[in-house]
Amino acid sequence: MLEIGDLSVGYDGIDVVHGVSLRVAAGRIVTVIGPNGAGKTTLLHAIMGILRARGRLVLAGQELGGAGIEDRVEAGMCLVAEKRELFATMSVSDNLALGAWRHRRAGRAARTAAMEEIYALFPRLAERRRQAAGTLSGGERQMLAMGRALMGKPLLLMLDEPSLGLAPLIVRDIFRSIARLREAGVAILLVEQNARAALEIADEGHVLEGGRITLSGPSATLANDPRVVQTYLGIGHAEP
Repeated sequence: MLEIGDLSVGYDGIDVVHGVSLRVAAGRIVTVIGPNGAGKTTLLHAIMGILRARGRLVLAGQELGGAGIEDRVEAGMCLVAEKRELFATMSVSDNLALGAWRHRRAGRAARTAAMEEIYALFPRLAERRRQAAGTLSGGERQMLAMGRALMGKPLLLMLDEPSLGLAPLIVRDIFRSIARLREAGVAILLVEQNARAALEIADEGHVLEGGRITLSGPSATLANDPRVVQTYLGIGHAEP
């Protein structure tokens, strides 16, 4: 679904992401883990078109390297940002309705059906559908941000630190919901500092350090790599 090749991104002429290549297939979860400042968010912003990048970017066979943000959304790309970026004074249902912009020509029945799918995925949002988004808990705001993104029926869903600031039990619920999206055939690119949670649900993983991918492979393999275990999972001892 997504293929990027030799992607480089910089600020003021200095590259902070260097020649990154990866693929995300439909119905698969690919995670990018790494330390703070490694370039994970920068990578997502470059894929979304927020930052200019050099390299090849293809979504569902369509070259999007020079496309703007709106064109990438129309093509089926969606990013749930780290700050969630909700409309705080608007209700849960109105925030969700805005997410259907990509399918704005569809009828009301189609939009209502899409919203009911989101409520089935996140029952707590159904309970709070008339509540202002700004009054929700952190976990509920993350659910709403993801639900709003899914209203657009994206081909590629990118998630930037969905566990940030959430209690462990809420993180578990959020990641279970992400895992269930495989059934819908959505391609998911997950950037996450909680390496343990990310590798548990992902099919493949990449370690991004200093703007470069230093390790790649099936998630189960990375979860047992001595260096990943010591550096990102906080258990065991790495081999010299």
